[in-house]
Amino acid sequence: MFLLEEKIELNQLYDFYGQLLRPKQRALLEMYYLDDWSLAEIAEHQAVSRQAIFESLKRAQRALIEFERKLQLVEKHRQRLVLVEQIRQQAHLNPELADKLETWLNQLLAID
Repeated sequence: MFLLEEKIELNQLYDFYGQLLRPKQRALLEMYYLDDWSLAEIAEHQAVSRQAIFESLKRAQRALIEFERKLQLVEKHRQRLVLVEQIRQQAHLNPELADKLETWLNQLLAID
């Protein structure tokens, strides 16, 4: 069983890289992580063994992790969010710039 943090991490990786997976991998990950199906339920639905589903899920998870290792999109997104928050905190110290900075920050966040 996965820890909650691991499940959250895999969901975030899926959000960023899910479209890079094969359709069957996406379907399995969605059933398991988004729809909360058990391995047995997925195996029955797919008419394969529980072990086959387990191995397919592991391959899809490894693919997501490898995409992040190579592309670092999730890490860059997290770094941007930290910087945006730091800029917002500083903007409160200078009310004259606050509105302009907030507009730019919102534009930056909209890119993601």
